[in-house]
Amino acid sequence: MKFHLTLLAGALALSGCGTTGGANRETGGVLASLGVGGGDTVGASIISAMHGGLVGGSVGAGLTGAEKRTALEAEYKALEYTPSGKVVAWTGKQNRRGEVVAAQPYQVGSQNCRQYKQTVFTGSASAIARGTACRNPDGSWTPLT
Repeated sequence: MKFHLTLLAGALALSGCGTTGGANRETGGVLASLGVGGGDTVGASIISAMHGGLVGGSVGAGLTGAEKRTALEAEYKALEYTPSGKVVAWTGKQNRRGEVVAAQPYQVGSQNCRQYKQTVFTGSASAIARGTACRNPDGSWTPLT
């Protein structure tokens, strides 16, 4: 078992955390084993580890469950794959949409962390939430409270 964990850790190290590169180019391998891969849907275990993210707070009030899931997937994609300052947009229903922007990654101990912002637009109004999340060894992100 220890050998398999070491192998997984090595594979993650070789693949990089993805926070300093461009768009997601992974379609299998380690990311597939984490529930992330071909297509745009993020695995349930990765989303669950985010504990609702920023959109789980007041900024997500009024969104449907499906919209919250889409917004949370955008948070993950911004944290994991998107260069700092670049927008990850998502679209809901009834004129609801949002944008997530993550800042430059930084180290806290052995973890990569990023500050990020989720903006939710409902009609002509908008709400903004800011937070910080750190990357776990399994590839998931946990928001700091």
